[in-house]
Amino acid sequence: MKVILFDFDGTIVDSVDVGITITNRLATTFGFPPFDQETLDQLKQLGSREALKRSKIPVWKLPFLIRRFTQELNREIPDLKLFPGMKETLLELKQQGYILGIVSTNSVKNIQEFLRVQNLTSTFDLISASYALFGKSRLIQKIIRQRRLQPDQIYYVGDETRDIEAARKSGVQSIAATWGLNSVEILNENHPDFLINHPKELLHLLIDKP
Repeated sequence: MKVILFDFDGTIVDSVDVGITITNRLATTFGFPPFDQETLDQLKQLGSREALKRSKIPVWKLPFLIRRFTQELNREIPDLKLFPGMKETLLELKQQGYILGIVSTNSVKNIQEFLRVQNLTSTFDLISASYALFGKSRLIQKIIRQRRLQPDQIYYVGDETRDIEAARKSGVQSIAATWGLNSVEILNENHPDFLINHPKELLHLLIDKP
């Protein structure tokens, strides 16, 4: 039995640009400077923890910001799109018998609504979410305990260095996706188990391998 867990924003759904727009809209309320393009380009080259420091977002406000962010994002769900090739990849993995799940800092409500709009509700076997920015390892470990899985049965696919970190802490294999938030350079520097440049590469990696 093989399990593939996915990050949501920046991995399954192309929400990076709208996410930045929402974050900038909330900047004054939560007391940090909005991101201009130069700052965004710099942050993409940094690991998640260093990017958070450079963003000047007050750490104690972060859970409140994420909660408000997900509320604002909910209104954008009808217009959000899957990354090219993602839907076909997910459907093929499901057909091949993989257990598919989502581990995210978005809300379960948002994720379920997006999957409903995209006709993918039945494709995923589990969804786990938390507003803790660096809490994904706990979610993955909880899934392992509850489902009585072996860590070497599990892959975690994400677009940020914190996803690689979460996989490593949980003892599962990390697959870094280069089409999301972080640059390929910073992803490589964090030594994922695998690095892919297109969703369909998952099929070659997981199905076509000897």
